[in-house]
Amino acid sequence: MHIAVAGNIGAGKTTLTELLAKHYGWIPFYEDVDDNPYLNDFYNDMQRWSFNLQIFFLNSRFKHLLKIRESDKTIIQDRTIYEDAEIFAPNLHAMGLLSTRDFNTYKTIFDLMVSLVDPPDLLIYLRGSIPTLVNQIQKRGRAYENSIRLDYLTELNNRYEEWITGYKLGKLLVVNVDDIDFTTRPEDLSFVIDKINAQIHGLF
Repeated sequence: MHIAVAGNIGAGKTTLTELLAKHYGWIPFYEDVDDNPYLNDFYNDMQRWSFNLQIFFLNSRFKHLLKIRESDKTIIQDRTIYEDAEIFAPNLHAMGLLSTRDFNTYKTIFDLMVSLVDPPDLLIYLRGSIPTLVNQIQKRGRAYENSIRLDYLTELNNRYEEWITGYKLGKLLVVNVDDIDFTTRPEDLSFVIDKINAQIHGLF
């Protein structure tokens, strides 16, 4: 079974992935953030490095999906391949930070990749307001995230909401992270686990 956690920067994807992997005994696949050679450059000069960054993430997530397809274990994935193409790349293109030529090339590669893999059995979307996301980003203190622009984060959030509204690839669970804190409150984590159990029982 393939479970995926989606959400904007600072929504808590990695934390929830870790907690659920530990609770269920699932295999976690994390986003390549620490090993990404473009992230720091990207936040300092988005226009120069946007295409490189998107291609790196696309390649990384496609490799994860191939491993997931070959595995007989239940895997939980931190961020999906769809978020790159539905949210991040179009947003950079709309902001003039990714040229039309590069965006079209990127989209062609993405379309080929997703034709070869299956969507997750369950998508968990972490919905958060901008103040919540900013608070979480500041709390974790990643140096390269200090220069994230508020308008960039806001536009990403708008695109996430639009994508989730039309999501039809599989089962979907929406968790509002404004109202709960699964990091410090065990009862909030239990609430999320109960919701997941209700969803996955219908997958067997």
